[in-house]
Amino acid sequence: MSITQQYLLDTYRARQRGELDPPAPGAHDWQVVRELRDHRRFRAVVAGRPARGRTRQALSRWLRRGRPGTAS
Repeated sequence: MSITQQYLLDTYRARQRGELDPPAPGAHDWQVVRELRDHRRFRAVVAGRPARGRTRQALSRWLRRGRPGTAS
């Protein structure tokens, strides 16, 4: 059964019982992404690492050092 079919079945059952419709699939995806980002930032701060810009710093260190296998 696909997600859409399950959603339609749940919606039908909710309407038969007079309950609220369940949220549509994907309705809260961006909220989950934001919460995950906030959680990762929180864990970084608790661990004593910078909460922002870690990827850019790592990439700049890697580029300054030179890529492996190249003469720089």
